[in-house]
Amino acid sequence: MSDDVKKVVLAYSGGLDTSVILKWLQDTYGCKVVTFTADLGQGEELESARRKAEMLGIKEIYVDDLREEFVRDFVFPMFRSGAIYEGAYLLGTSIARPLIAKRQIEIAEETGADAVAHGATGKGNDQVRFELAYYALKPDIRVIAPWREWEFKSRARLIEYAEQNQIPIPKDKRGEPPYSQDANLLHISSEGKALEDPWVEPDESVYTRIVPPWKAPDQVTQITIDFEAGDPVAVDSEKLTPASILTRLNELGGVNGIGITDIVENRFVGMKSRGIYETPGGTVLFTARRAMESITLDRGAMHQKDELMARYAELVYNGFWFAPEREMLQAAIDQASERVTGTVRLKLYKGNVIVTGRKSPNSLYDAAMVTFEEDAVYNQGDAEGFIKINALRLKLLKRLKDRG
Repeated sequence: MSDDVKKVVLAYSGGLDTSVILKWLQDTYGCKVVTFTADLGQGEELESARRKAEMLGIKEIYVDDLREEFVRDFVFPMFRSGAIYEGAYLLGTSIARPLIAKRQIEIAEETGADAVAHGATGKGNDQVRFELAYYALKPDIRVIAPWREWEFKSRARLIEYAEQNQIPIPKDKRGEPPYSQDANLLHISSEGKALEDPWVEPDESVYTRIVPPWKAPDQVTQITIDFEAGDPVAVDSEKLTPASILTRLNELGGVNGIGITDIVENRFVGMKSRGIYETPGGTVLFTARRAMESITLDRGAMHQKDELMARYAELVYNGFWFAPEREMLQAAIDQASERVTGTVRLKLYKGNVIVTGRKSPNSLYDAAMVTFEEDAVYNQGDAEGFIKINALRLKLLKRLKDRG
């Protein structure tokens, strides 16, 4: 295999799996390895990944802060669509993969690498998301997916290989973890092991970003979020960068028990999977943006966007971020979002996000139209003809049924 691959860019976390992958790539392919560690706001000290890569003999090491790009160019465009997968999942892991893949391809081109590698398993969605993005951005790239190739069948075997190759293993990583977790600025997910039985209630220790609602303060937090052309720009009138806005909303949502989702989802690869998702800031933002749309979008535009949402969410979940159909949908969604400007007021309380007000210079809400008091702008008698025209086909169908 040494003739096939000269240099590979590895998506590297510094954990046990990717450290074993690093050494395995060197042993199996005889190639140079470039490590790439993305800071997407996972809350970990990432310089340790650099030090570990150096210790393993890696010369080309990338540790990139991508938090602003992640929120600005991936999370916010997705939120403009209102995307939510299977009625519950705000796509926190799904939306991170195309950015990681994009940067890997950029590094491959910068360093002259002819291959990329990831640590996703052969059972999950992430392998699909990474590889669809790789091929969309660089069709001739060689992709190495160790979990589909190597002989390791258990965690014990991984640890044995690590010990044989002097790869440090923290004591807390030697046992079988109760679940696997993936985190970024939008969310943290927990899956597997102790969570595999969908009937078993998760232990509270699974929650790392959110105070459980039943333990949240018995006190209301009131906030405002300002939007411009579809994206949030300020919290409580304070202008913030995209990443700073999501960070602030994570703090506010997390302390108030907002954003815990326990679902069984349909993976793209064909199986069902139970997961616990903590998305505090995203949940607050989702509710606020919907409220902003309610007074700024025309009914037809709003309903059309809702119809597109399910398809958009499926494309993101399945890994088609760089596909032309997602870009087509994005163009339509972004055009509709141009009107979504204004302020939403919210109360946060024990897992609840309650909208208490919304205002916009582009508001289509007309108090003179909807008032129950006397008005001079709407003739209620006009409704009779409107109703009869819409009832015509129903009357015809009923007559036909009666004759038959």
